[in-house]
Amino acid sequence: MDTRLNYQDIIKKVLMEHADYRASLPDSYDSKVLFDDQRGHYLVLDIGWNDDQYLHATPIHLDLIGDKIWIQYDDTEEGIATDLLEAGIPANDIVLGFRHPQVRQYTGFAVG
Repeated sequence: MDTRLNYQDIIKKVLMEHADYRASLPDSYDSKVLFDDQRGHYLVLDIGWNDDQYLHATPIHLDLIGDKIWIQYDDTEEGIATDLLEAGIPANDIVLGFRHPQVRQYTGFAVG
């Protein structure tokens, strides 16, 4: 199977699991998953009201650039990289885009 198509499927599955978990939390926020396969953008979006507080946040943002998964933002407890590794994505195909390029070489993941 084409690596890119396989990675798209894995990303979608992992993000849907995160959105389902976030939606089960006892708050009034709704978690949505946004996929743009053509451009390689994948987001979890939290939105809604909890009493007088409005939330519009993107706790997870991944991009598929070439054959690498770029984690652009990760506001999860365990880290979305852990879920990607458990799903079979090798560390050398995951880039921690939110880390400065000079630091990435020390993360154990791809540098770019």
